Parts: sequence; C-alpha cells; structure tokens
Amino acid sequence: MSAVLFDMDGVLVNSEDYWVEFQREEILPAAVPDEDVDVAEVSGMNYAEIYDYLEEEYGTEISREEYIQQFKEAAETLYTERVELLEGTHDLLAELDERGVPTAVVSSSPHDWIGMVLERFELEGEFDRVISAEEIDGDSKPEPDVFEYAADEIGVPADDAVVVEDSENGIEAADRAGTIVVAYRIDAHGDIDYSPADRVADTPAELREAVLELVEEA
Repeated sequence: MSAVLFDMDGVLVNSEDYWVEFQREEILPAAVPDEDVDVAEVSGMNYAEIYDYLEEEYGTEISREEYIQQFKEAAETLYTERVELLEGTHDLLAELDERGVPTAVVSSSPHDWIGMVLERFELEGEFDRVISAEEIDGDSKPEPDVFEYAADEIGVPADDAVVVEDSENGIEAADRAGTIVVAYRIDAHGDIDYSPADRVADTPAELREAVLELVEEA
C-alpha cells in the first residue's frame, strides 16, 4: 500500500504567493532591515522557526512576540478570505480513497491554520491524518523529520509514500526522507532547484496525473 502526503501552502491552497509577498515586503524588512534575505531561503519552514533562523544567522530587530503576532494576523486574513483551493482537489482525494490509498496533510503551518483551510474548503475528514511540523520533536524542512514522522504515522515505509511539495526546502526534505517526490511548480518560488523531485507538475491536471501514476507504480 502506498500513501500520498500533501503539503498545504502552495499545493492545496495558493497561499505561497501571498506569503512570499508578506515576507518580502513586510516581515523580513521588519525583522532584518539591514539584510537582503531571499524568501526562498526560508520557504517551507515553520514560521516560528524562521524567526529562530533569522536570529541565529543575522540577528533580528523585532521581538519574537511581535514577529509571531504579525504572522498570526496575516494568516487569519489569508486563510479565511484570500486563498483558493487547488483545482480538482476533492476529485483527486475521492479517487485515492476509492483505490484505498491513505492521504495526509503534512504542513509546516500550525494546526489552527490548517484547520482554517480544511473548514473553509469542506475538507474536514477527507484526509486520514493531518500533521503539523509543530507536533513533532524534530527539525523543520529541509530536514526530513516531518515526512519521516508522517509516513510512520500513516503506516507506510517512507520510500512507499508520494509527497507533493512546492518549495525548495520542502522538496529537499521529502527527498532526504526517501519518499517519492512530486514537485508542483508555482511562480511564487521563481527558479528553484527541482532536481531532487521524481516528477515536476506545472498544472493541477499534471499534478493529478503524476500522483495517480506514481501510486500505481508504488
């Protein structure tokens, strides 16, 4: 039996466009005003761990509390009002369910943010597991910890799990975990390294085709 593990931001919902803009225009200039930090450097990481990373690498000009509050306020607006669901998500999940393939959301976002998305798009109960990186005792992407944990939780070997990811850190994390990787290419990330991926999809239709083909092969 194989399983499909879906990242949320940039895959299930088109939130990465908004997050990239928010980080580039607001949070990074506030946190590290004297540094030119590429958003790709922190994409895919848990937002709280981004602060720790910035503090360690560059030093920050705002407090952790202020930083987290800005992210939380942005998240509520983003997930309840602005994002759109990946076209064909309900149909793909239904087809995987018919084939007996377990599915999970595996996200660096906290559970309450994931819950906003699941509720808004009527996806509650549609996944076998909903996993946030916040619940594991491990490192954030690009470390493989969250995908190793997710595969174990859903009951399949990591090399028998298909991961759908969009960010460079996420793709690297899934590859390092030994999973089969479908990279979903989005404009928000620009020219990133897709070489670790087994497949690269440019549209929702290509993503669906790749996932279903890989599930058959696994």
